[in-house]
Amino acid sequence: MAKVRQGKKGGDSRGRGGDRPEPKPEPGPGGWTAARTWVAGVASAVLIAAVGVVFTTWYTASGSDAVDEVAGKPPLTVGHVEVELDERPLVLREPVTDARDRAILLGKAASDAEVAAMLARHHVATIEKMTATVVLTGNRSSLRIIDIEPRVLTRAAPSDGALLLPGNAGETGTVELVADLDRRPVRFVTKEDPRTAYFRKKQIDLKRDEAVTLSLSIVGVKAYYEFDLVVTVLAGERSEEIVINGPGGTPFRLTGSADSYRTEYRSSGGGFWLRTSPDPGCTASGKC
Repeated sequence: MAKVRQGKKGGDSRGRGGDRPEPKPEPGPGGWTAARTWVAGVASAVLIAAVGVVFTTWYTASGSDAVDEVAGKPPLTVGHVEVELDERPLVLREPVTDARDRAILLGKAASDAEVAAMLARHHVATIEKMTATVVLTGNRSSLRIIDIEPRVLTRAAPSDGALLLPGNAGETGTVELVADLDRRPVRFVTKEDPRTAYFRKKQIDLKRDEAVTLSLSIVGVKAYYEFDLVVTVLAGERSEEIVINGPGGTPFRLTGSADSYRTEYRSSGGGFWLRTSPDPGCTASGKC
């Protein structure tokens, strides 16, 4: 039987046809650099992922608000303002004496935009009551409208330049809030509780992109008023005031009734009027 020979410890195997074992390479500068680069890359990826999670959480919770504040974006967007003029008596501050404006008033080749511009030039106002529809949209993750106040800019004698009567008297719909410009302080109230300011008991909460439609009724019988609406908004710990003007960026206008009017017109339909009283702006031949 063949026996297995064991070489002496530490003996040279070259005489027996064996190969010398290759020495293990020692880690050089290049190897350590590669290892360090790999570790740094892993650490950076982990750090970026962690920062991304934290940033996403922060931005979702309140970061978008901070970005909007830095950019100067207001907490509210005034998306729509409309004053109901159809089927209501209207008054112009002065008689219509300009030939072009008279032609527009009488419906001679005038567009709706030209009629609206002509009325605005003559400070058109509703009589004793107006209804304004305002749509507000939130620009913060959470905000609260804590007050809306009519701010009187001009107070003068009632307008008596030209009375524009509708074809048929109409009734306005039910409104949510009412303000009386003849009383001080001017506050919005409800018909059910006219002695208590609405915003003393209630506020309006909005989230981002959430909208609220306000139907606001304003009354005034003692004078001619020009006014805007000042909305106080609380977003976080900061309060801001947003000013709402009427359509076209002009103030809202409301007038009490005058004892008499220098001219008078009645609606003929389609946004035009027919003169029902002498017009001092007409020529001697009666052509207007």
